[in-house]
Amino acid sequence: MKWIIASDLHGSAYYCKKLLEKIQEEKADRVLLLGDLLYHGPRNDLPKEYNPKEVLSMLNGIAEKLVCVRGNCDGEVDQMVLDFPMMADYAVLDFGGKAIYATHGHIYNDKNPLKFAKGSILLCGHFHVPCVKELDGFTYINDGSLSLPKENSWHSYMTFDGTTFTWYDIESGEKKMEYTFKF
Repeated sequence: MKWIIASDLHGSAYYCKKLLEKIQEEKADRVLLLGDLLYHGPRNDLPKEYNPKEVLSMLNGIAEKLVCVRGNCDGEVDQMVLDFPMMADYAVLDFGGKAIYATHGHIYNDKNPLKFAKGSILLCGHFHVPCVKELDGFTYINDGSLSLPKENSWHSYMTFDGTTFTWYDIESGEKKMEYTFKF
């Protein structure tokens, strides 16, 4: 099963369209969105082609493929217009007996992890910087940001094939990073 993982769309219709193209191109079975779907928040500039209504329409069109968690810019009013659940603070995904804890990152992150089984993955967005870190008992992975990358990073999304996470620049399609998880 192939997953696409992305976060921090922040209402960008431009990057949502690009994401939909990559879902088709990659033949992704599922899509994991790590929050901050529709709004940009007061700390961020407006992303390219900011249009939350268009983004919600595009995401509702692929609702059956989506697994989502809530970001700090997401609220109950968003859930009222979206056709898929997105209000949970985290989701736990099981891959061959190993757990992936998916969350936005504003509550739980590498500095404040959930209590989970040793050898698990904590998968976050929120910080807008792609990274992977082996920490005491778990691996921290951040997918970066589709629409508002920070610290000179790229407009990123990831794929996950059950063992390997691969980061891509959504603008160029260039593979940027890869991490194989030892299950």
